[in-house]
Amino acid sequence: MRILVQKFGGTSLSTMEAREHVISHVRRELDNGFRLVVVVSAMGRKGDPYATDTLLDLVAEGDSYLPPREQDLLMACGEIISAAKLCSLLAERNISSVVLTGAQAGFRTDSQFGNARILDIVPTRVLEELQQKDVVIVTGFQGQNQGGDFTTLGRGGSDTSATALGAALHAEMVDIYTDVNGILTADPRIVEDAKPLEYVSYAEICNMAHQGAKVIHPRAVEIAMQAGIPVRVRSTFSQGEGTLVANPEGFKDVQIGIVDRYVTGIAYVANVTQIRVESAGKGPDNLQLQVFKSMAENDISVDFINVTPTGVVYTVFDKDSTKAETVLKSLELSPQICTGCAKVSVIGGGINGVPGIMAKIVEALTEHGIQILQSADSNTTIWVLVHKDDMVQALRALHAKFELGR
Repeated sequence: MRILVQKFGGTSLSTMEAREHVISHVRRELDNGFRLVVVVSAMGRKGDPYATDTLLDLVAEGDSYLPPREQDLLMACGEIISAAKLCSLLAERNISSVVLTGAQAGFRTDSQFGNARILDIVPTRVLEELQQKDVVIVTGFQGQNQGGDFTTLGRGGSDTSATALGAALHAEMVDIYTDVNGILTADPRIVEDAKPLEYVSYAEICNMAHQGAKVIHPRAVEIAMQAGIPVRVRSTFSQGEGTLVANPEGFKDVQIGIVDRYVTGIAYVANVTQIRVESAGKGPDNLQLQVFKSMAENDISVDFINVTPTGVVYTVFDKDSTKAETVLKSLELSPQICTGCAKVSVIGGGINGVPGIMAKIVEALTEHGIQILQSADSNTTIWVLVHKDDMVQALRALHAKFELGR
């Protein structure tokens, strides 16, 4: 069998008009000779009747409390409703289909309710149903632990379900359908001349996803990369091919283009606080241990870490800044706090070993009077920390400097 996995997000299923587009994509791929596994999210977004956040609001009133196990049971309902609705619409059009929950599709997870990890996928039932049906509809975002309880995979879990299932089934491709036509060079709400990308590598899109681009979840990309399964990010509302995500050797006829393209896109994470702690009589090793151990013990996530012989610099989310400051002062440390920052990322598989990339970044920001508070780099990404008030201008300046709008 030629197997294709399609994943449709909440906005793709929220209205009858959107669902008609979903059906058109299903019919097209059936005509192309594929057996289809369709992974669905809950319909709509917060405020819509069956969206995950709406279901959670049902038990978030007053002093009510729902234990994590029962909360996962509630959240699993949204995907089941989506799957049943799509099954009925396909039946009206004489397309045979069957609905499987995550557990029935073979997803085995640990028992970390709300953010479970996939331990194994045994897709025997999926393969059996594909022999009899045109389409197997699988509820995304969910699995089952050893005790038989529903578990959910956390935010972006349906993307993860789709690529994990694609890997287990040795699918030819996983298509992730969203409300945008592929992956863009920057956030189009901020950078007006942001352009869709025809192709990106796994490493590039994984970094873009980690750095704030919300088109696909990084866990999903990592699974696809490990399995070598190509992924396309496409729009539900058009017939365009979207963006192909694969290893560079999988791009074939665009191989020359990927060599020539140093920078792929610009991403950002807003609302972060920079914390700087300098040694004041304590040995540097002891200071570093005190700082990061105290953050871990108080469940404060740290990022953008620079360690020097005399101290440490790192960031936390703004919402954790007051707590972090209090913890550090309780250790008789004197942190310097800079709230209201943003991390801006320049991402590209061609960055490594190319002279002048950092010079261009500094030039672009200096030309607009934007102060760089901190920087770091990896093989595919250079990060700079700026004041949040400068973020929009920084994104536009860097996008223009690297000519990503061409």
